[in-house]
This record gives sequence, C-alpha cells and structure tokens, in this order.
Amino acid sequence: MRIVSFLPSATETLYQLGAGSEIVGVTHECKFPALARKKPRVIRPSFDPSRMTGQQIDSKIVALMRSGSDIYIVDDKVLKKANPDLIVAQGLCEVCSPFTKEINRAVSVLGGRPDVLVLDPHDLDDILVSIMDIAEKVGRVREGAKLVASLQKRIDAVRNMKIKNRPRVLCIEWLDPLFTAGHWVPQMVEYAGGINGLSTAGEPSRRMDIDEAVEFDPDIIVLLPCGFEISRTLKELPALARNEKWKSLRAVKNNDVYAVNANAYFSKPGPRTVAGIEILAKILHPEASGHIRVPKGSYKKLLR
Repeated sequence: MRIVSFLPSATETLYQLGAGSEIVGVTHECKFPALARKKPRVIRPSFDPSRMTGQQIDSKIVALMRSGSDIYIVDDKVLKKANPDLIVAQGLCEVCSPFTKEINRAVSVLGGRPDVLVLDPHDLDDILVSIMDIAEKVGRVREGAKLVASLQKRIDAVRNMKIKNRPRVLCIEWLDPLFTAGHWVPQMVEYAGGINGLSTAGEPSRRMDIDEAVEFDPDIIVLLPCGFEISRTLKELPALARNEKWKSLRAVKNNDVYAVNANAYFSKPGPRTVAGIEILAKILHPEASGHIRVPKGSYKKLLR
C-alpha cells in the first residue's frame, strides 16, 4: 500500500505500526521519527511562521480564513508522483493541519482514486481509537492493539499515582492573543492529578481574557503554544510577562509556571500525547511521579 499522511500524528503512528516504508508522502510538519523527514513533502504552508511572532501568525491565519485563501498548499507534482492508495488526514482543525479543502484538492488531483481516512479525535479516548482506525486501514490490527495496550498501561500508571492534592492548572495554548487549551488537554491534566481550568475536555481551544485567569488564579500554569517547542515559547513570553495582571497570578508569584515541548507532546493527537500526560504528572506531582520517565528537556520551570 502507498500512503500519504496529511498529519504528523498519523505519520508517527504508521511508523510505530511498522508501516513507515509504505509512506510515500508527508507534510512539512512530519518530522518524527527522523526517517519521516526524508519522505517527499506533498503539503506546505502558504506562509513562513518561523519568521513571525505569535501575534503575526494569528493575524495572518485570521486574514486567510476570512478571505477564503489557502493556509496550506498541495504540491500537485509531488502528489501525483507519490500516487497514493490511501490518504490519512484530519477533520479536527483547519489551522493545525491540512483540512477538508486540501483533502478535496488532493483527491481531485489524483482523479478521485485514493481511499481517504479522516481522523477526528477530540479527547484521549478518541486518540487511541484513531490509532486503531489507522491500524485497521493498513492491515496492522495486531500491531495496533499492542501499541494501544502499551499506551493505556502508561496512562493507567499516571492515573494510579498516590497524590495528596489536586492543584488548579491553567494550560495556555497561545500567548498573543491568549488561548486556553481544549480538546484532549483538559483530560490530560485531570489524568495527571490536576484540576483543569477555563477549558472543557473535547471542546475546541478558545480565546481567553487575562481577567479569566485572574479569577481562576491557578496554582500552576503550563505554557504549550500550539506547534511550539520550549525555545520558541520563551521568545514569545516577555510581552505577556510584562502584563501586571499576569504578574498578579498566584502561579506566577510562586514561580509555578512551566513551558513544555508542545510540538512533540501536546499539539498533535498521536502516541506521544501519552508522554505529555507523563510530563504533566512530573510537573504537578514530582514526588508521586518519581517512577515515571519523561523525555529529557521536555519541560522547563520558568523563574521570574
């Protein structure tokens, strides 16, 4: 089978299922595992976010959506050469990964021939279901069941931690403008032993006002801007750190603000999301999570 993946989490899943060799095309964001970087790129963004601030990225996306312009561009030539039997895509968010428009464009370019699997995970349970959906589609059901069982075992290990309290946690998905993290993140917080604030499991991320954070006054704040690694988050933070209302927050005053590698462990609904739960456990309950191992450099405590 020849597979084109329109989203990084599917690419990761395919490799973990042993189907990496069948991938013939990926997006610019498919960078894990390292072998995925060598695959032909059939999708690219219509602008370069690496050269823009968070505010500029948000403004650009809003303008593109309002005008009906493309956020992602399909490379017809590369796609035709890939000639896939299956395209794996997502129906969750038109900003995060290629969406309906790009899927339809790709199918049109290929003359309507390829099969299409559209994943739409909204919470952790959906993520595990999506892994099995991919496994069934590519004939790797046994491998999928084994992978899901191993991920569930790790989730259960976090949920079974012996904790003494549940801190109030605010997860911020964008810094300028402020967004609170939705979808699977609230569930991740709850599983890791926290009380999630200002967002609901399964619901989309949304814009928030700093006054909402002041009212909630979290014990711990986790910064996980969509698609950002820690270094990029730190570059975006100074503008927010100067805000007097931000400075008044309990978590900020107590130096309980953390940045995580959102791009690897929080933004993309795949196997590594489970590592995100483990990272949250380390942040919220460092003593109770002593037996849990997380990737080196996956989170950082920020000091004022």
